[in-house]
Amino acid sequence: MPAYFDYNVKGEHFSLFSTYHLLTLFIVLCLSIFLYLIRNFLKKKPRDSFFRYGLGILLLLSEASYQFWLLFFHKWTLKAALPFQLSDLTVFLAAFMLFSKNRGLFSFLYFAGIGSSIQAMITPDLGLYSFPHYRYFEFYLSHGGVVLSCLFMIFTEKYRPSLFSLWMTIILINLYGVVMFLINRKLQANFLYIMEKPSNASLLNYLGPWPWYIISLEAVMIVSFFILYLPFWVKQKTA
Repeated sequence: MPAYFDYNVKGEHFSLFSTYHLLTLFIVLCLSIFLYLIRNFLKKKPRDSFFRYGLGILLLLSEASYQFWLLFFHKWTLKAALPFQLSDLTVFLAAFMLFSKNRGLFSFLYFAGIGSSIQAMITPDLGLYSFPHYRYFEFYLSHGGVVLSCLFMIFTEKYRPSLFSLWMTIILINLYGVVMFLINRKLQANFLYIMEKPSNASLLNYLGPWPWYIISLEAVMIVSFFILYLPFWVKQKTA
């Protein structure tokens, strides 16, 4: 059992699109579909509140366990532990959205949360940690939870993103990127991967050298956000 929690693990490292990786992605997809199928069941109180608070607490506990894990192995550093990657930050924002039912947070998280979480789950920066290590489960629990949080607000609370919120999210992410650039220089960190590409297989590896891949990533972000908005745009036009 301790081997599943060790910081320095032996054996196979995470393998992109391995059987376990694909199965995990399939499970997240199945949970998303299942959430849609039981949406009417979850609308009724107190089930609505129970699910929202339960998922929100689960997200916070997941992140808290990661901090404790780093502290336990004396590996806690500002570079390693600060939740400044966009997909990590959205875990906390998703929990607060679930607790407060804040529409502004939903408008941001639908694009930034789902977009960054899907990207993180498809090409995770897990390094040593593969199934069934604790870090593997924590990573997919938190990022998959962000996706489910947004879908829950759509399916049961009828929240909807707008074209305005799409562009506002793009502006906010760019402003956040400027702040992260300054923090990266101060801490010699690589939050948002704007200082260098991640070591794992990633979309960034196909977007050119530094700093040009940042411009390419901006275009990819805009396109992906419009793809996320497309179902709602189609529904508006056909209503």
